[in-house]
Amino acid sequence: MRSRQGSAYRLLRHLGDGSYRPCVSVPLFIEYEAVLKRTGLLPHLNTKDVDVLLDYFLSEAQIAQIFFLWRPFLKDPKDDLVLEAAVASKSDYIVTFNERDFSGTEKYFGINVVTPQIFLKEQGLL
Repeated sequence: MRSRQGSAYRLLRHLGDGSYRPCVSVPLFIEYEAVLKRTGLLPHLNTKDVDVLLDYFLSEAQIAQIFFLWRPFLKDPKDDLVLEAAVASKSDYIVTFNERDFSGTEKYFGINVVTPQIFLKEQGLL
């Protein structure tokens, strides 16, 4: 969202075309909203633009219901939100630039942790 050149932007461009469906839980969505609305993070977008983007994301996402908390499993509690949503939705992938932060995820949960670029390649979108 900061650049139209990167693989994360390309991944967002495929949102809604049926090539993948993101998963999010309510706590994770609230965290996404808080981060995206931080002052100065996305200076080219105003709050209304962010709301439109988040509404669209939510309309395309699978909403995971969390019945079990895996905390603390990862070093960063915010990353545990991602892990819990992925486990609850039986996701095959966690797509992130911070692969190291999800160490052990594949071994214990069978969830592949990949960068946006690798995910796009594996899905035939790049």
